Amino acid sequence: RFVVCLDNDGYDTSLDVRKIYRVVIDTKSEKLGLLRVIDESEEDYIYPKSMFEIVNLSAKSHDRVLQNLAA
Repeated sequence: RFVVCLDNDGYDTSLDVRKIYRVVIDTKSEKLGLLRVIDESEEDYIYPKSMFEIVNLSAKSHDRVLQNLAA
C-alpha cells in the first residue's frame, strides 16, 4: 500500500508533503487512527493517519513506484 503525505507539521525532516510513501500493514495502529509509514529515514514509524491520503495505483504504476523507492 502507498500513501501521499498531505501534512508534515511537526515531522518536516521525516516527511515531505506531496511525496508517496510505502505503508507497512499494522492493524493495531490503524485501529487507533495511525499508519506505519516508511519515511525519509528509510525506517518505518507510526504517524497520524490524517496526515496522509491512501493512493490506489494500477499494477504498472505500483511496480514503477516500488522501483523508484528502491533506487
